[in-house]
Amino acid sequence: MLAPLNTLANQCRARRVGLGAFNVIHLENAEAIIAAAERTGLPVVLQISENAVKFHQGNLEPLALATLALAKKSRTQVVVHLDHAKDLGLIQQAIKLGFTSIMYDGSHLNDAENRATTAQVAGWCRLRGVSLEAELGEVGGKDGAHAPGVRTNPADAKQFVADTGVDLLAVAVGSSHAMTTRNAALDLDLIHDLAQEVPVPLVLHGSSGVSDENMALAIQAGMTKINVSTHLNKVYTEAVRATLASNPGVVDTRKWTAPASQTLSDEVARLLTHYQSVPVN
Repeated sequence: MLAPLNTLANQCRARRVGLGAFNVIHLENAEAIIAAAERTGLPVVLQISENAVKFHQGNLEPLALATLALAKKSRTQVVVHLDHAKDLGLIQQAIKLGFTSIMYDGSHLNDAENRATTAQVAGWCRLRGVSLEAELGEVGGKDGAHAPGVRTNPADAKQFVADTGVDLLAVAVGSSHAMTTRNAALDLDLIHDLAQEVPVPLVLHGSSGVSDENMALAIQAGMTKINVSTHLNKVYTEAVRATLASNPGVVDTRKWTAPASQTLSDEVARLLTHYQSVPVN
């Protein structure tokens, strides 16, 4: 069933468990992720990014409508979320199509413009019952995951939420996008301080670079929504390579996409279970 992000995220925040959010680039991704959520009986967030829309020649509607249809038919709670959207027209289109969540990315703007535009988008979302996630500063900035200067200040984060009315906040705590290794060093003390100051659930972008052990510690410290993309792309691609290597004569695309989708689904099920089974300190 289609579900609102803010409700699920607040429930997970209260229970101090993680909510898995996984990117959809192809229809097969959505099918595999929902299958994993149904197998585990856990809620999940399906994310279509602005970059994925660009990959599909700028057409949001085909992939969005298919993903929404799968979400509505699912036996578990599924959020359909527009991720890292800077294009205000794309955001308005996603809201009209029925997305239950938007992530407005104003990190390219100066601070005042980011706050003003985020507040504007929050107003649009409230009118349609859509959740809004936003980003304060750069998450995993240009200096990389371990750059000491790329961090979110708790007092600034609290004020940003007050100024904009967002439902969730993505914060910079040491992760970085597109990491293919899982050795990011998260600032757990900062996560704890942010969770104490910020009245809405926190979001970790760049979670592909975080080990299972450190992710459990981050959730214990107060992180709620866990975004994963590159790690699943890597899992899927490795499965495709293995199938083609062992079956060099295969030409039917179903023969190599099906095992890759199953491998991806198995990993999503494992991650969902891991995020929801973190012991509370």
